[in-house]
Amino acid sequence: MNKFKVSKTINLTEISTKELDEKAVKKLKKIRKKISKLQDTMYAEGKYAVLICLQGMDTSGKDSLIREVFKDVNARGVEVHSFKVPTELELKHNYLWRHYIALPAKGKIGVFNRTHYENVLVTRVHPEYVFAENIPSVKSLDDLNNDFYNNRMQEINNFEKYIADNGTIILKFFLNLSKEEQKNRLLRRLRLKEKNWKFSPADLKERKLWDNYQYCYQELLNKTSNENAPWFVVPADDKPTARLIVAETILETLQKYNFQKPELPQKYKVEVENYKKQLESE
Repeated sequence: MNKFKVSKTINLTEISTKELDEKAVKKLKKIRKKISKLQDTMYAEGKYAVLICLQGMDTSGKDSLIREVFKDVNARGVEVHSFKVPTELELKHNYLWRHYIALPAKGKIGVFNRTHYENVLVTRVHPEYVFAENIPSVKSLDDLNNDFYNNRMQEINNFEKYIADNGTIILKFFLNLSKEEQKNRLLRRLRLKEKNWKFSPADLKERKLWDNYQYCYQELLNKTSNENAPWFVVPADDKPTARLIVAETILETLQKYNFQKPELPQKYKVEVENYKKQLESE
């Protein structure tokens, strides 16, 4: 999956949003079963956790991707967190706090649907949002300059290195959607009555800021993709193919770790036959 990995400086305008695998649905069914088995073994071993970060413009398919990719994983083995506008309590802590307390425990897969990167994305497009954090050094919009966001991106790099060093496998996916395909998906929400509930006029307001968002995405992809927490730019115009690419990347990554289920302690091994007899004699 190195084809999609951000390992050098990228320009989003030069990266295609279109990739089609006609067998994507069939392939995904096989891959997600393998991911499920790996998660079972990972849980038994108890050394690693997995953090999957999903970012993308509205309608890029994050929700359905989570549903389809992790459908076969034990429900207790996957924890999904969708981060919305920070609550009053969350705003009383630093911006990474709510993400830190949501990290997966060892043995589990955690999925962040929108992530800590919203703090260098939405807040960069709408810098006035940062005032709600009540940061002593931020007194006006002038303080929310490039240095401010570059510093935040470095803090995020440090945060991810810290959790990676302590056993969290991090994979970050940007669902790269074209503006034209977003238009089609928004129109679908309006045309299909059963999809109307998904639409919000705010979607159209944010769409007008498309270029701003693309600039911010390009910045964070280039400045926060590291070996211990790589970004993958996934062509998202075709949902089944995007899901397959994400699933293949997860599978290939986890297979490298060669998870092993622990053996029964020796003191119990020697008593196995006795345990069997006790049960059989009941």
